[in-house]
Amino acid sequence: MFRRELAFAHNVADRAAEIGLGFFHGGFEVMTKPDSTPVTEADLAIEAMVRERIAEEFPGDDVLGEEQGGSDTGGRTWILDPIDATKNFALRIQIWGTLLALRVEGDLKVAVVSAPALGERYAAVRGEGATLNGTAIRVSRVARVADAHVLYAGMKTFLRPPRNGAVLDLVAEGSRTRGFGDFWGHVLVARGAAEIMIEPDLNVWDYAAPQLVTEEAGGRVTTMDGGPTVDGGSVLTSNGVIHDEALRRLAGG
Repeated sequence: MFRRELAFAHNVADRAAEIGLGFFHGGFEVMTKPDSTPVTEADLAIEAMVRERIAEEFPGDDVLGEEQGGSDTGGRTWILDPIDATKNFALRIQIWGTLLALRVEGDLKVAVVSAPALGERYAAVRGEGATLNGTAIRVSRVARVADAHVLYAGMKTFLRPPRNGAVLDLVAEGSRTRGFGDFWGHVLVARGAAEIMIEPDLNVWDYAAPQLVTEEAGGRVTTMDGGPTVDGGSVLTSNGVIHDEALRRLAGG
């Protein structure tokens, strides 16, 4: 199922890569949005292209994107982040990507995470597993926080109450910790290179595609309270084996 949609997502990601890399290796303008976050010409160009392609190929589908908003009427919705990690992109750091997911009646079905400056393309279809550059990936089987590679994004928020103590204890106990933020931390968990990734708050276009990739690789994704992911909420991504232990430790905050 969803073969057509997956092929479409890959084709769109190919074009987004061309646009993104063209700006990344060339020149572009960085603007500031009303929420004080940056947006580049590449973000706007990629989102416009993806929306045009969806309108041509799937005219009845909704689109929900970071730059132009949109709606989800509960049927089929494409969820788009044209450039995740825009600040990295603006600083010429290679960790940025285009995230595209299809949600059908509330359930994620198709996802592509394209990181062209890293040479990485992650993809997943519900019930069919996840891949990196066409090769199947699986989460690790590490079962203890003490043995885990723990990733995090935006520690500034975690340094403040109410969770600062629990989060810092979790990070301190891990065998290795790194601040690999944005989409990349989540897909590193999906491919077995890390066990835990924590973020204090994410919009749906930030987590939808990485969530399906992680789940199809055998991992688990919830809020830091253990509930289902929600737009604007926290995100805990893990290899699944270690998830409940991580939740118990975070609850201590």
